[in-house]
Amino acid sequence: MSKTLIKNKKATFNFEILERIEAGVVLFGFEVKSVRKGNGSLDGSYVTIVNGEVFLKNAFIGPYQEKNTPASYEPRRLRKLLLKKVEIARLLDKKKGESLTFIPLSWYNKGRNIKLEVGLARGKKKHDKRQTIKKRDQERDMGRKFK
Repeated sequence: MSKTLIKNKKATFNFEILERIEAGVVLFGFEVKSVRKGNGSLDGSYVTIVNGEVFLKNAFIGPYQEKNTPASYEPRRLRKLLLKKVEIARLLDKKKGESLTFIPLSWYNKGRNIKLEVGLARGKKKHDKRQTIKKRDQERDMGRKFK
């Protein structure tokens, strides 16, 4: 049973998600507590692959307790993602030759562990976003009529 802790709300609006991958993340203890509390954001963050290692960039995790946080703590620091070499190679093959990107979708609990859901995504064009808004408005209107 998993519980979503923090969600990237703009990801599904700005990107078309082609594939979802579960990844572990290297975090400090107080960062884990902060994520479980919901004190963070994935807006504007992205995933990169450097020298065969996968990193999460620009994800904000606020301090759990301001006074007990180390002075050198950087809330938007580079965080390493834990994936198998086979998964990394497969992702690189899919990304090669296409205009695809890796974006973080959500933080969630899986048992006692904190996991990050990463999506292989293609950016939406302006007309695709308009269609998404139109579809959402139509569904909202239908819900109002049948309520």
